[in-house]
Amino acid sequence: APVKALQFEARPARYAAAAAAGRLTPGAGAKIGPLRLRDLDPPELPGPDWVVIRPRLAGICGSDLSTIDGHASRYFEPIVSFPFVPGHEVVADRTGTDGSDRVVVEPVLGCVTRGIDPPCPACGRGELGNCEHIAFGALAPGLQSGFCHDTGGGWSTLMVAHPSQLHPVPGTMSDEAAVMVEPTACAVHAALTAGIREGESVVVLGAGTLGLLVTAAVRHFTLAGPILAVAKHPTQRELARALGADLLAEPDEVLRAVRRLTGTMALGDGRITRLTGGADHVIDCVGSATSLADALAAVRPKGRVTLVGMPGHVHVDLTGLWQREIVLAGAYAYGTEELPSGERRRTFDLAFELVQAADLGRLVSATYPLARYQDAIAHAASAGRRGAVKIAFDLRNEKERTRL
Repeated sequence: APVKALQFEARPARYAAAAAAGRLTPGAGAKIGPLRLRDLDPPELPGPDWVVIRPRLAGICGSDLSTIDGHASRYFEPIVSFPFVPGHEVVADRTGTDGSDRVVVEPVLGCVTRGIDPPCPACGRGELGNCEHIAFGALAPGLQSGFCHDTGGGWSTLMVAHPSQLHPVPGTMSDEAAVMVEPTACAVHAALTAGIREGESVVVLGAGTLGLLVTAAVRHFTLAGPILAVAKHPTQRELARALGADLLAEPDEVLRAVRRLTGTMALGDGRITRLTGGADHVIDCVGSATSLADALAAVRPKGRVTLVGMPGHVHVDLTGLWQREIVLAGAYAYGTEELPSGERRRTFDLAFELVQAADLGRLVSATYPLARYQDAIAHAASAGRRGAVKIAFDLRNEKERTRL
């Protein structure tokens, strides 16, 4: 039987053309850029250890939206393979089971999944997000499942996975909670990579899915002092407070709020343009030119800005980074983490813990069948304004759901 899947059709030479093909607006028509609903052949197993899994829920994240809308950087062209089925936030059933064997997919395609032995130094340390072989080995290029032609992705009724990618879902955890594990792992990695010390002040820019999860992770896993969450919409502010933020600010009030928090002096003629001091840490979960400029203006000299939102091409004045000796670092994916106690644990284990402790399944605001992908993507693109957080595809009741 054919597999129902949303397929991203662009090929490398045409990748940038997606920008002219469609925009993510409510009420979008039958086509959204190069994304199409297709009947595909069942996926082939890349190797003897691989298994077929049936997605139950698959989230829509910011990197998916950027890719579909043509805003993703061409940086990704050598490390994806076309055409691919998106979807890397996935809770699924192993095939041949009745749903009692649910798994969450850890989508990064490192050396083990690619059949490369010995593994690269990063994979050897458990830092899969830094794998040096994401375009080599037994698979087509792809930094993650959902961006690789050979693996498929969660926006389909079937995909393939390597056993090393699969994490069992506790029987007490709902599908909605389980689909939040992968984005939560990204947030946990960001919070712990930032190196926040006891009592230090933290500003989290952005309160979409990633910003809310980072706020929760900072509060749960670090010894941070006050957390200031910057959120545009009322629902985001309510959730940020519930997940651990001590203070809230709207985007155009960032510097004023940081000034009050830290007691620093402000610079500017009539309006604050930057601070003489600032917060110890700023975690940018937006990745725009505006958010990065705000981050550099709000962090103290020798402070750290951790970039979690995918930036693409941005134009930002870096003079302050130079003059104030600010550290600007990225945080991508996951692997193993060091906790403030010195203990090291797998990021996904910590993510499961946080999802349950903070009841993060409540952030899944709406689900859609594949046939309504235009509505689903439009909803995800305007989630904050519409009082929503995470939008996902629901494959559980697909009439076309493929059975083996």
